[in-house]
Amino acid sequence: MATEVKEKNTVIVNPVDQYPKPEFPKQEQELPGSEQKMSPKPDHGEDTYKGSGKLTGRKAIITGGDSGIGKAVAIAYAREGADVLISYLNEEEDAKETAAYIEKEGRKVILFPGDISSEEHCKEMIERAVKEFGGLDILVNNAAFQISHESLSEISAEEWEKTFKVNVSAMFYLCKAAEPHLKPGSAVINTTSVNAYTPRPTLIPYTVTKGAIQNFTASLAQLWGEKGIRVNCVAPGPIWTPLIPASFPAEHTAKFGENTPMKRPGQPAELAPVYVLLASQEASYVSGATVAVTGGMPTI
Repeated sequence: MATEVKEKNTVIVNPVDQYPKPEFPKQEQELPGSEQKMSPKPDHGEDTYKGSGKLTGRKAIITGGDSGIGKAVAIAYAREGADVLISYLNEEEDAKETAAYIEKEGRKVILFPGDISSEEHCKEMIERAVKEFGGLDILVNNAAFQISHESLSEISAEEWEKTFKVNVSAMFYLCKAAEPHLKPGSAVINTTSVNAYTPRPTLIPYTVTKGAIQNFTASLAQLWGEKGIRVNCVAPGPIWTPLIPASFPAEHTAKFGENTPMKRPGQPAELAPVYVLLASQEASYVSGATVAVTGGMPTI
């Protein structure tokens, strides 16, 4: 039970007790996973995130915006006043649910299914957003692919290449296609991981791509600095999203997040405010940075 301390109009909640802790029900899914089948259900801020106009009139693209971190960011962006294109592979039910939250805020939403490992698909995504929204101000490269393995010999060349295509190449394709449309004040936010700092040996392809994302972010922040386009990273720790039961065996999923200092996984809702800040004018001098949201797991 969360411990609350009330003082005037503020409620302070102990973050250790704020969300469910392991042990969770054992569960597995096929990739890419669906939140509809998860227990407990993730919190995306559906009932808690309150906007204050930080992104009024902005136009955003979020890859992996149907569920998990991407869904939480999509809801928050809409409540801050942004129109949102949701990119996803094929999870129609999750995507439509997220779209409904965006439309409820009176914002425009585009559902854009397909494989972001295709450069042509990425070009079409940018063109669609620019045409229907009238521009593009925010690009969130969030979608990711991972599979857990106990041995290097279990990793096929095809899986290695797919991981890089989805996690790294897609980011390059989208940034390249977006570049002509991004004006001064625009923001690109890439999702890296705590694994870029403390590599997980069972996630080698994924971990390597997360290091590459940080390097790409730092390089692009310098390249686009004089243009007034900011580029940053968010490094989540273990977050309760559909990728977890779709990537790990049931025994691991049941204990997911217990090795953090807070003894629980993070929820997507706990990431969204950081993505809002980095997209907003309030972060005007923040570029080339990585913001860690890890529940205390070290990134030094």
